[in-house]
Amino acid sequence: MSSVILNKIKLSVFGESHGNGIGCVIDGLPAGVKLDFDKIYKDMARRAPGKDLTSTPRLEKDIPNVISGVLNDTTTGAPLAMIIENTNTQSGDYSNLMTVPRPSHSDYPAYIKYNGYNDIRGGGHFSGRLTAPIVFAGAVAKQVLMQKGITVGAHIKQIGSIKDTAFDMNNISADELNTLASKSFSAINAEAELAMRAEIEKFRLEQDSVGGIIECAAVGLPVGLGGNMFDTVESTLAPILFGIPAVKGVQFGLGFDFADKNASQVNDEYEVKDERVTLLSNNNGGVLGGMTDGAPLVFSVVIKPTPSISKPQRSVNLQTMKNETLIIRGRHDPCIVARAVPVVEAAAALGILDLMM
Repeated sequence: MSSVILNKIKLSVFGESHGNGIGCVIDGLPAGVKLDFDKIYKDMARRAPGKDLTSTPRLEKDIPNVISGVLNDTTTGAPLAMIIENTNTQSGDYSNLMTVPRPSHSDYPAYIKYNGYNDIRGGGHFSGRLTAPIVFAGAVAKQVLMQKGITVGAHIKQIGSIKDTAFDMNNISADELNTLASKSFSAINAEAELAMRAEIEKFRLEQDSVGGIIECAAVGLPVGLGGNMFDTVESTLAPILFGIPAVKGVQFGLGFDFADKNASQVNDEYEVKDERVTLLSNNNGGVLGGMTDGAPLVFSVVIKPTPSISKPQRSVNLQTMKNETLIIRGRHDPCIVARAVPVVEAAAALGILDLMM
């Protein structure tokens, strides 16, 4: 199992959902970066559970304890290590999952791969709880990028059948992204937010869950960041985005919507404006030939519905090799999309910082 990612900035994530704690080590950060921990705590709070009925009632404060790499709130150049104590666990809720795996979860392949020794409680190292250290690392990366004039932000593009106003991909401002990053439920359209909350509540009452799409953007990037072949912007961001549990698809710009278009419809043409080369559209999401082209970087990720639901589901008993009906206990999100927004922002910030280094 590898929980280390990126090239110039190395991020290592450790811990299990119901173990003593979770955390990360960030290696390769520049020295002398003054960190605003209030901003870091705010991002951590956006991801943290237990705020309202749209998320799991498991309440974890997610207060990071930095144990190296920072002195007087300033990076020292040494590896930045952080740990978060797990304080609200109910491990008994997972006692039946070692032998009866949850559909659409990691339980069965992990049981086979690790010969039954994997920590099943709360999903162990496969749990979405492990995204808390990613958000911490991304919040640090955001502050390094901010000094370079780069801003990252995201919103909930869709939950179930309800859609938010999409980004104007060629006209995104840092102020717009910062406003979204200040919200616990990051929607552009207030009416869409109300409808999304109602959609989540409908599935919660049905003991079910619902998925959605997150749209993320970054502005202030220089032209030519990234490279061709295997050093592209997309290939740098995609692995860390797919490291987020429940992410099942990533697209840049129009992505799969290119399939039924003609080049004359979607080519991003150029013009000179204020003595600068600019694009007339941004259907490619700010990336051409694997490199940034000066337009906002825009991508979307699709989040599948939370697999752990209270409805009875068909499964198997791995000890008796008999079919069995599974009733999942515990505390689970009816929709993880809202809490995943700061995680996607964090992943984007880390990937971009790695490219910038």
